[in-house]
Amino acid sequence: MRGLGRPRTDRGRLLLVLALVAAVTVFTATVPLLRDWFDLRVYYGTVHTWVHHGGRIYDYRVPGTTYGFTYPPFAAVGMLPMAMVGLPVAIAASLLLNLAALAFVLRVLAGPGWRRRGWYRWALALCGLALFEPLRDTFSFGQVNLILLALVLGDCCLLRSGRGRLAGVGIGLAAAIKLTPALFIGMLLIGRKWRAAGVATAVALAATALAAWADPKASRFYWTHALWDTSRVGRLDYVSNQSLQGVLARLGHPDKPLWAIAVLLTLAVWVWRTRRAMAVGDWTTAFALTGLTACLVSPITWVHHLVWVLPSFVLLARAGHPRIAGALYAVMCTSVVWLWFDDASGVDGFLGSNLYTWITLGLLLGLPVGQSRPGRSPLSRFARVTAPAPSTARPATTAVSDQPESSSGAVAAAIGTVLGPALGRGGLARRPSSEPTGSTRPAAAKPQSSS
Repeated sequence: MRGLGRPRTDRGRLLLVLALVAAVTVFTATVPLLRDWFDLRVYYGTVHTWVHHGGRIYDYRVPGTTYGFTYPPFAAVGMLPMAMVGLPVAIAASLLLNLAALAFVLRVLAGPGWRRRGWYRWALALCGLALFEPLRDTFSFGQVNLILLALVLGDCCLLRSGRGRLAGVGIGLAAAIKLTPALFIGMLLIGRKWRAAGVATAVALAATALAAWADPKASRFYWTHALWDTSRVGRLDYVSNQSLQGVLARLGHPDKPLWAIAVLLTLAVWVWRTRRAMAVGDWTTAFALTGLTACLVSPITWVHHLVWVLPSFVLLARAGHPRIAGALYAVMCTSVVWLWFDDASGVDGFLGSNLYTWITLGLLLGLPVGQSRPGRSPLSRFARVTAPAPSTARPATTAVSDQPESSSGAVAAAIGTVLGPALGRGGLARRPSSEPTGSTRPAAAKPQSSS
């Protein structure tokens, strides 16, 4: 086993990587987890209707569904190039943009010694990342989550390096595209980075003003009506909503006062922990904590939004806790929350259907501050461990979900030292849903929605 785990020659490493790539390819091709680019189809249809048919941005619905565009108007302005191309080209562009964003995110998280990791370690990391559910969904939905994460981490790099004159531009653009990253402006204020906070605010306002100039009626409708209507996005109690509001809704208490109290308490913890991180100059952890908090306090946080959790796993492993990071990461590769797709009642439903929320909350409370060791990226351990190929066999289960379940603890522990997190999978089967983020590609190939 040890010999298999540590190939001694380049040929052995290449053969292992090819085997893992083949296994991951078979996994993604045979397990019904592809989302048929549904969100990209929402963007594409919205822009084409707006530009070519004189339609209104927020009136468009994907044929056969109730789902349409839910982002601020500037997001539609930024997607205008799609009006000049066909859908296949838009899909290809989405893949390339997401791959570029992922490459940048990994470059930032790996630190200055990223070139020393070598092709072998990076290849293993990418095979592992291919199993991470939020990443899988982001790519197959055609989502913008990775692009927003890259924009925000770009500002993190500027602040961390001391070259902060342009810091805030990325956060401002991200906040204008999707409201959740606006919390990072609050992080800048907590850290007394007045210039960066001002730049971020100015960029966000300028982008919003540009959208208002391009389509005044759409902007007026969004800021006065669509923004406050969460029913346009989906049901609060749907199992894919892994926010605090989702937890309360599944408990049967979606009332706003209780949610407001939970949000205020979460924000208080965020301010306290972020101040501690900034006091020791740990900007990367401050950004990670803010991403976690944004996922918790947002009314709706679909599973694919949880790419914001990825930096926390790397930081946790780098701070000397790779097994914990690996176990938590493995859980988020399993799609285990879908076991409670039909019924989230009872103690098991409360704990299991909200499992990703508990992980996010636990990271917010327990992520080490000022203890990460930049000189030791989790990638440095790649040569010492390898990941067994994911099995495409579906275990016997009565649960309903069409995405992978947890693999063995040995698999999680093995990959846990690769990128900090561990990756695992198994298989669950569930029927397609008409809810946002709720379906994978069924035999009938009817696309479903997300936001």
